[in-house]
Amino acid sequence: MAKINISFFIPHVGCPHKCSFCNQNSITGQSKIPHSEDIKSTLTKALREIDKTDRENTEIAFFGGSFTAINREYMQELLSSAQPFIGEGKFAGIRVSTRPDYIDKDILTLLKDNHVTTIELGCQSMNDTVLSANERGHTRQDVINASRLIKEFGFRLGLQMMVGLYKSTPEIDMYTANEIVKLLPDEARIYPVVIMENTRLGDLFKSGEYVPFSFDCAVELSARILSLFEENGISVIKLGLHASEVVEKECIGGFYHPAFRELCESEIYKKEICQMLEGCGRKVNKAVISVKPELLSRVIGQKRSNIEYFKSIGTEIRVVQNNRQKENVRIIETE
Repeated sequence: MAKINISFFIPHVGCPHKCSFCNQNSITGQSKIPHSEDIKSTLTKALREIDKTDRENTEIAFFGGSFTAINREYMQELLSSAQPFIGEGKFAGIRVSTRPDYIDKDILTLLKDNHVTTIELGCQSMNDTVLSANERGHTRQDVINASRLIKEFGFRLGLQMMVGLYKSTPEIDMYTANEIVKLLPDEARIYPVVIMENTRLGDLFKSGEYVPFSFDCAVELSARILSLFEENGISVIKLGLHASEVVEKECIGGFYHPAFRELCESEIYKKEICQMLEGCGRKVNKAVISVKPELLSRVIGQKRSNIEYFKSIGTEIRVVQNNRQKENVRIIETE
């Protein structure tokens, strides 16, 4: 069963740094800071609307403002407001996102006492040069130390990384992904860079100092990272920035697409089919590919991109559905 979040966004509250890519108001679509009454009102309504079975899979989530770096009084207000809504017949616990350099034993003890169950760290890169260039204000070692401590305290660990940051390369991003695997997170988010107005990254982009790699490269790289994480038992709970009118209006470059994950999954299936065709040991002019029904659009690709790709290399592909097969994709006929 999929996890459900009841999300509260705390735009830039507590963040000691303004990272090169950050425009929290644009990303979240809001600037209002939630307080106790907002939380109680939203959670009371959610209890009425969310089925009892689903509540066991639901976390109250505080995103967007480096939770453990905010004023302690305000943090306690948020945590305390959520407590009456956690427990048997209610929600499973609390999820927070924060910075790796604002994690220590004292703060983890406080979070544990207040029914926090999952902590997400924005590591973004595991390369110190990239972290410094993007004004993250923490190091690779901070990510390692915080991740280990979070795991020791028994929290679920989520790690967030970005693809295509200023001063990064595809090789550095794959290094980051492999380093994340070593930290054994339970889940991850992959955010290909979206360049927003009113950010330092936007200024670097406009001046020509920051030249992102191509969109196709970002898709191919993100697909490789997605596969790597899933092969290592890491659930990728988000790939790409969520779609919103504000993001679409203020995005000036980078790798934004409202269905970025589907593009990456289509890339994965394209490569899988390529390997199957190569395994035939001969030139295949035509092939019928059988897929599970829920994967049909991903295998075909957006605007039939995978069909057109195989056509361009001399293989005509026809995709059919089969809801009985165990494999996601298989070849059932070739010429």
